[in-house]
Amino acid sequence: MTAVHGRIWLTKNGRNFLGHGRIELLQHIDETGSIAEAARIMKMSYKSAWDAVDAMNRNSGFPLVERTSGGKGGGGSKLTEEARRLISLYRKIETDHMEFLSRTSEAIKDSLDPA
Repeated sequence: MTAVHGRIWLTKNGRNFLGHGRIELLQHIDETGSIAEAARIMKMSYKSAWDAVDAMNRNSGFPLVERTSGGKGGGGSKLTEEARRLISLYRKIETDHMEFLSRTSEAIKDSLDPA
């Protein structure tokens, strides 16, 4: 069966800024309070996760993830309200995109799939 596929990336100043993987990373950071734990869940290195967080923080124009350094209770990371807002916006765009892809796949199936 023929289907149309696509991915969503939000760009800022010509640079990829947010996509599915980075949104997933942010959500895991929110759930765990830890970049390291989020990286482990996603089976990625801490460095890759940190680089992604750093890039998102730099490119957004405002912090998305705030880190606290260690101490008696240990360090951690938390999302800002801006990050939560962007996650919600991205999920809405992603849903609309999936509906578009589904409609488009349905529209072309008779043209590309022989009976």
